[in-house]
Amino acid sequence: MNYCKVAVVQQSLNLWIQGARPKTLPAAVAPVLVGSACASLESSVAQVWGNSFLALIVSLALQVAVNFANDYSDGIRGTDLDRVGPMRLVGSGAKQPIEVKRAALVAFSIAAVFGFWLAAVTSWWLLVVGVACIAAGWFYTGGSKPYGYYGFGELFVFIFFGVVATTGTTFVITQTVTPTSIVASIAVGCLACALLVINNLRDIPGDTLAGKKTLAVRLGDKQTRRMYFAMLAITALATIQMAIDRPTVFIGLFGLLASIPAIRKVAQGALGIELISVLGATGRTQMLTALTLSIGLALA
Repeated sequence: MNYCKVAVVQQSLNLWIQGARPKTLPAAVAPVLVGSACASLESSVAQVWGNSFLALIVSLALQVAVNFANDYSDGIRGTDLDRVGPMRLVGSGAKQPIEVKRAALVAFSIAAVFGFWLAAVTSWWLLVVGVACIAAGWFYTGGSKPYGYYGFGELFVFIFFGVVATTGTTFVITQTVTPTSIVASIAVGCLACALLVINNLRDIPGDTLAGKKTLAVRLGDKQTRRMYFAMLAITALATIQMAIDRPTVFIGLFGLLASIPAIRKVAQGALGIELISVLGATGRTQMLTALTLSIGLALA
């Protein structure tokens, strides 16, 4: 009997872990890593490195919250019924909508608590940023007019998981936003967008049937593939721009080499389930680029 109970608990826990979509977590780690590296360049100001850990908790909690919120909102709308890719808790019937909604609210609450802590020790203006981040996370697919259904998902991902998260990390460590952190945030934001672009490219057939007008649906297959290439190209250009004054930053380009298999598959017209491996390769590219870029910045 006890064994059965343990097995049930373990199965339930595994479902929640899958629902949290751990493969998306590099999108939360990357901006904090790069933002911290940018902060290391500012030797003339006091640096509070403990705040980077708080920023990481906020970023991870927000990413998980967005994943659960997306699962809940798409699930109750029925847009996840024929989706290819990671298991959806509501769409698959594995969890009740109210359970997934609660999980999203718990994750948002964790982000809010640690965000409040960061604001208390840095600047209360961060509360405004925090509220905007939570609102952006919920209304991506939530509410009566979710912006993700109207083609604005990539824009908000670029802003919040790129610019805000990267420069915000630099700010909470140094109390300033630097030009380098702004350029670095463009690279981080474009990589985050690249992930969403591939995700939405894979989902074009299902999203079209569901009336979900993502940017990929609006652009069409061919232009969406071009957008993916453009995101990677802009990342490379931003890295090169930073490397002009700090040659060690060229190390960051080595991380982009991990995207070669993904680029090849996208160029060859991979569709549906074939794009799952492209998502994985793009996630690895994001993490490796963030790591190598951070090393380059730290050595500058």
